[in-house]
Amino acid sequence: MTAFRALEHLWSLAGCPATALDDIRLTGDDPGLPSVYRVGALANATIGAAALAAAECHRLRTGRRQRVEVEQRRALAVFRSERYLRIDDGAAPELRDPLMGFYATRDGRWIQLHTNFPHHRRGVVKLLGCADDHAAVSAAIRERDGAALDQALADAGLCAALIRSPNEWAALEQARALALLPLFEIERIDGVAEGDAAPMPIGAHAGASGEFNDGRATFDVASRVRPGSLGTRPLAGVRVLDLSRIIAGPVAGRTLAQHGADVMLVNGPHLPNIAPLVIDNGRGKRSAFLDVRRADERATLFALAQEADVFLQAYRPGALAAHGFSPEALARARPGIVYVSICAYGPTGPWAQRRGFDSLVQSASGIAWTETEAAGAASPKHLPCQALDHATGYLAAFGAMVALMRRAAEGGSWHVRVSLAQTGRWLQSLGTIADGWRAPDPGLDDVRDLMQTMETPFGKVLATAPAECMSATPPGFDRPPVPLGTDVARWDA
Repeated sequence: MTAFRALEHLWSLAGCPATALDDIRLTGDDPGLPSVYRVGALANATIGAAALAAAECHRLRTGRRQRVEVEQRRALAVFRSERYLRIDDGAAPELRDPLMGFYATRDGRWIQLHTNFPHHRRGVVKLLGCADDHAAVSAAIRERDGAALDQALADAGLCAALIRSPNEWAALEQARALALLPLFEIERIDGVAEGDAAPMPIGAHAGASGEFNDGRATFDVASRVRPGSLGTRPLAGVRVLDLSRIIAGPVAGRTLAQHGADVMLVNGPHLPNIAPLVIDNGRGKRSAFLDVRRADERATLFALAQEADVFLQAYRPGALAAHGFSPEALARARPGIVYVSICAYGPTGPWAQRRGFDSLVQSASGIAWTETEAAGAASPKHLPCQALDHATGYLAAFGAMVALMRRAAEGGSWHVRVSLAQTGRWLQSLGTIADGWRAPDPGLDDVRDLMQTMETPFGKVLATAPAECMSATPPGFDRPPVPLGTDVARWDA
């Protein structure tokens, strides 16, 4: 499937007007990275969908159309943004814990451990009953059968995945549950009379001042357009709460920020993170600490949500609802909210509560197995980028913008659902490329022309520039990334 056909699928699934597809051009062909999968088509299509949705938001606000172009080389650089990040011209930042990786089991299988968070590493070592080093962990896993260890680690709330073939994955109940779902969902939050908001123009909210014209009427919204914004940006005045960490959710928030949204990243001060990803994905965002375990800080978050347009969260299904932040609760408190949920293995099925990351989903679902078999590798092999994370992030941003457009036309509150496993299933459906794994692997020097520098509290940051070119509203970041917790948790701060 070509990138444009993939984009057409996304656009149609979201119920967007087909005429808008005349405004976008996708260039480049797979393989752009060493992979048998059509990672380039995935990157072009998902970034293109988000960019075109931003252009449509701008058209609704101004009546003006614009040209959008996404070149595959640029899209793939963005899909590897964390790999190319540099600070003060230093070395590539370390993104992986030394214990993370593939291990051979007693029964001739392979299992992947994900130990980037210290408590996950401690939990693995404790379960295995061995010393905290690579040699001891390898020896302990060689005494275990793969499937049994995979289940034991999952039952303990730890992060691992047995390497499965696509057929093995398809036979699992979780894969069958995902097969019943579309790639993503954008649904009205029903059963909440208080959440049945009237139509609300993008960027408008009660109590703002000034004027904004969307081509049909004038609205009072200027107080939500940041000073210094370049013209009327697609999401100027839109407020986004970003409750996510690592890649998929933060990429979604970063994408909304680069199109003009006011994005506030909210993390718990007790939660671990990965510093280079905070920098890469924190561009364009404010950052505040709130601990939802505390009643007073839950109240602060709730007050922020009552003035937000988008509530983006990447916790496991039901985790935030237990603290009072379900889609229905926020729709009652803030009619017109767009609630975006991102998870690893999907919202339903026996694995819905299983902890997961991009590489683990690749391992569990047969993607790593296929890459390994194609290359004839001696040990398992992942995709050449965190493609499921990045694509899911762009799909989440795309869904949020489509929901904002629906809210403008129909009113109501909306729930957008995406998952890494659903994105992985779609990537597998795009087919493979014989010998695609032989393609060159671009290093930093190969993509320097696609990078931009920014002065930040962390130093001079070199990072990938947004991939999309937009004729009227070029994407960009109004804010540098900041250390976690830098900002006050108030919209008017």
